[in-house]
Amino acid sequence: MSQEELAEKMGISPKYLSSIERGKENPTLDTFVKLADSLGIEISEIFNYTGEKSPKELKLFISRLIRSRDGEKLKLAAKMMRAIYF
Repeated sequence: MSQEELAEKMGISPKYLSSIERGKENPTLDTFVKLADSLGIEISEIFNYTGEKSPKELKLFISRLIRSRDGEKLKLAAKMMRAIYF
């Protein structure tokens, strides 16, 4: 599927989708849901991290991210984690 086709299925512009892919935009949870639906996958698959970090390194990384975010970003992170794990 082309980027243009995916953007059309999601109801967003190809330019916005490109910006998301390049890490230039911070999509909403709704956008992630649309992406998963358009690709026919579960939302958790979008966030399935398969890097080589140890559990200890991942916990440290996540705790640093949490300490550096404001209340609204933490609420969004909590919503995303609920969507992935529950």
